[in-house]
Amino acid sequence: MPEPFKIEVSDTDIRDLKRRLAQTRWPSEVSDSGWQYGSNLAYMQELCDYWRTEYDWRVQETYLNRIPQFTTQVSADGVEDYTVHYVHQEGNGPNPLPLVFTHGWPGTFYEVVKILGPLTDPAAHGGDPADAFTVVAPSIPGYGFSQIPTSGGFGQKRTALLWNTLMAQLGYEQYGAQGGDWGAIVTAQVAYQDPDHCIGAQINMPIGRPPEDKPQEEWTDREREVAAQMAHWQAQETGYQAIQGTKPQTLAYGLTDSPAGLAAWITEKWRSWSDCDGDIEKRFTKDEILTNISIYWFGQTINSSTRYYYEMRQNQAENFLPGRLETPTGFSIFPKEIITAPRSWCEPGYNITQWSEHDKGGHFAALEEPDLLVQDIRDFFRPLR
Repeated sequence: MPEPFKIEVSDTDIRDLKRRLAQTRWPSEVSDSGWQYGSNLAYMQELCDYWRTEYDWRVQETYLNRIPQFTTQVSADGVEDYTVHYVHQEGNGPNPLPLVFTHGWPGTFYEVVKILGPLTDPAAHGGDPADAFTVVAPSIPGYGFSQIPTSGGFGQKRTALLWNTLMAQLGYEQYGAQGGDWGAIVTAQVAYQDPDHCIGAQINMPIGRPPEDKPQEEWTDREREVAAQMAHWQAQETGYQAIQGTKPQTLAYGLTDSPAGLAAWITEKWRSWSDCDGDIEKRFTKDEILTNISIYWFGQTINSSTRYYYEMRQNQAENFLPGRLETPTGFSIFPKEIITAPRSWCEPGYNITQWSEHDKGGHFAALEEPDLLVQDIRDFFRPLR
């Protein structure tokens, strides 16, 4: 049975965080290098000083606890049960459609906060009550306040099976799914594994591959552009994948022990992957950045969250879709998305009924461009209700 959940970080843990921040041993830096080598020293010192002296976790904790949260036991495969933490906000409308929202890395369930109100109560945000959703936003096991898996093999497919079971336990006969980053892969799996109940998948990170029967000489300009973008991404931005996908435990000692190290690891991704023109605070406030990081810190989940990459790398055949997703699928395309594909590369793998391209926004669509994403979600599911 679901149990109401409140976030309650102890005063001792908050004092310990501030002590560790005060005792940070800062690294050297190449002169005038900015963010070229990774997280900029001056910015990280500024951010961590703010975290220690001005940031108020209790204010953020109170804000998050106004959102209805629960925990419950769910089985992913009939063998092992997991305690899953989730947001569950009922919709306000004539017939709210249940929607399971899956976050990514290095995000948390916090990614849902800006879209939760407009999705669940559209009339209060200038929308049509007929577009209301009841939103379920679980924390992937090993993230947030869900149980940390202690055995290997818990990847994206098992997460989807968990969500299918959770939605059934909550009594939902029909529901939609939405997500980006890991949430994109999990959302596709949710729809693939449970086509009788999941009526649609709306995704904000398109995953596709060039058709093998089409020579590169015949590619369109858009296909060439995407191929160049992905080649740059693979060469310059995937170091984190290499270590998290092979030796996450080694990385975990530093990030679990040092809040400054954890902040640097996550902040660099939020800056690089968002549509911020190099200025992270054009997109996110310090409080937003640090609330997400604090959830990792207080939950002690950076190790378990990075293991998710290991499970994908070692079990790609299981965690990617084994065939075409015939369930209606919608895509929201943001220009600064880190992993992208033209529609022509996605068509073979998905039954695409929506392809919505935007002129701004990056990887963290729900936090960066909540209004655009909400409108896409409403538009996609409207004919499926």
